[in-house]
Amino acid sequence: MSRREAVWIGSLACVVALLLAVPFAPGVVRAASEGGGHEGGLISLDRSLIVQLINFVILLVILTRLLYRPFLAKMQERTEAIQKSLEEAQAARAEAARQQAENETRLRAAHAEAAAIRAQALKEAADEQRRLVEAARAEAQRLLDSARTQMDADVRRAREELRRDVGELAISVAEKLIRKSLRDEEHRRIVEDAIAKVGH
Repeated sequence: MSRREAVWIGSLACVVALLLAVPFAPGVVRAASEGGGHEGGLISLDRSLIVQLINFVILLVILTRLLYRPFLAKMQERTEAIQKSLEEAQAARAEAARQQAENETRLRAAHAEAAAIRAQALKEAADEQRRLVEAARAEAQRLLDSARTQMDADVRRAREELRRDVGELAISVAEKLIRKSLRDEEHRRIVEDAIAKVGH
């Protein structure tokens, strides 16, 4: 409803209220027993009714200009302020919903990125573990081969030394046997001593 329509409706309501109030105004309603020449009438139309009607219209115009129009302006201003507040609240709600959706999207993206980083880290850790295990196996095999080679060399050297020692011992025993003519018991004792030396 526009402001002009509201003013016209307010004025019309005032006139209707005036018309309804006129019969009950003081000095207007007269009983039939009071006046001398008018019998049976409830309303006496004289000068005071016209003066009161003019006074009421003047009062109505003054009240309309001083109270009713500012009141309507204030109501319109308040309506506009409420409407503006509602629009701002709706805009804020829409913005909050947009930001929430954007935050949820960012959160999902961050979760996906974290999951991808975790999967990549696990894959890299598994690859590194496999590489280290293979390197450790290769190193263990190399050490084992080196130890076998060293052991084989040590065994060959020990055999050669043992052959040399046994040969020298046999030559020594033979020399002793040849130099002396020995009896069988002495001969056995020398051989047993040589064997005992070889055993150590």
